[in-house]
Amino acid sequence: MFGNLGDMSKMLEGMQENASKLQAELESKTFSVKAGGGMVEVSINGKGEIVDLNIDDSLLEDKDSLQILLIGAMNDAYDMVQKNQQNSALNMLGGMGGMNPFGAK
Repeated sequence: MFGNLGDMSKMLEGMQENASKLQAELESKTFSVKAGGGMVEVSINGKGEIVDLNIDDSLLEDKDSLQILLIGAMNDAYDMVQKNQQNSALNMLGGMGGMNPFGAK
């Protein structure tokens, strides 16, 4: 029953290495989102941190519109990061030949 612990350990080490590589790859990506016809642009990295923000000068006098566009752009950017993380994780699991280490089918 426990004869393959060495193989299981090697598999887990490989998974850990792949997860670390995946994390580094995700963190190096940048996603940009525009809102309001390009009046607001938000750039976010793969860790979910806002790295750049551009606001059209015409919005500086319309606080309500600016807030709405910023919230929308930031939410869209965050959604892009989440979807990218999910897709990358699924691709990593697919690269393991469909093997599920937790035994579920």
